[in-house]
Amino acid sequence: MKEYKVDRLTVRILDSREAMGEAAAKDIHDRILALLTEKETINMIFAAAPSQNEALSALVKYDDIDWSRINAFHMDEYIGLTDESKSFGRYLRDHIFGLVNFRSVNYIDFGAADHETECERYSKLLHDNPTDIVVMGIGENGHIAFNDPWVADFNDPKAVKVVKLDEVCRNQQVNDGCFDTLESVPKAAVTLTCPTLAAAAYQFCVVPAKTKANAVKRTLEGKINADCPATILRTLPAAALYLDPDSAALL
Repeated sequence: MKEYKVDRLTVRILDSREAMGEAAAKDIHDRILALLTEKETINMIFAAAPSQNEALSALVKYDDIDWSRINAFHMDEYIGLTDESKSFGRYLRDHIFGLVNFRSVNYIDFGAADHETECERYSKLLHDNPTDIVVMGIGENGHIAFNDPWVADFNDPKAVKVVKLDEVCRNQQVNDGCFDTLESVPKAAVTLTCPTLAAAAYQFCVVPAKTKANAVKRTLEGKINADCPATILRTLPAAALYLDPDSAALL
């Protein structure tokens, strides 16, 4: 493993995608145990994407985590889905939410009749349960959650908001194998905002694959601004980025 700092962000480059996931899971596990010695309950936000597969698979195998003291949240969800199996909530249920005994699992309702009201509901949940840990990724356009460069705001007054998704963002969902065609990918979503993710005590960002190499390079070598939303990680006191050889190829 190669490890170094870029501004305040810890970067860890592992020898394989599997090793990347295992390293991230080990660090997340260790932080969970440390926090549970300090607090009765903790709150975690999870990203839903194939990039998270290895880390989540390794994390749920630990048998010494008391999940019944952890409240779970997720960071974004499509609007306008007709197939629940394509939802981020379903991904998380299949990969972690349904595999361990959380104290609570708090889903964003993709079928909500009023999405602004749903944003307010979820904002209050997050306000009432301050985030300890975020497990996240970076998009091909540098987004975090669905804060794409044209909607990202490092000083966003909202905790959760409705956003439109552009073609690059939607194409990523096809590239990831989540949808068969661009036309089938929803054009809008509910997302936690940049300040909401940044406010967590700890961020663990897991980013494999060649398709992310350019975004990783921009995140680590570009200017810190909303043109590449993931650059906000370099300003945070306890954020770590986990890469495999493919995602680190342009560094």
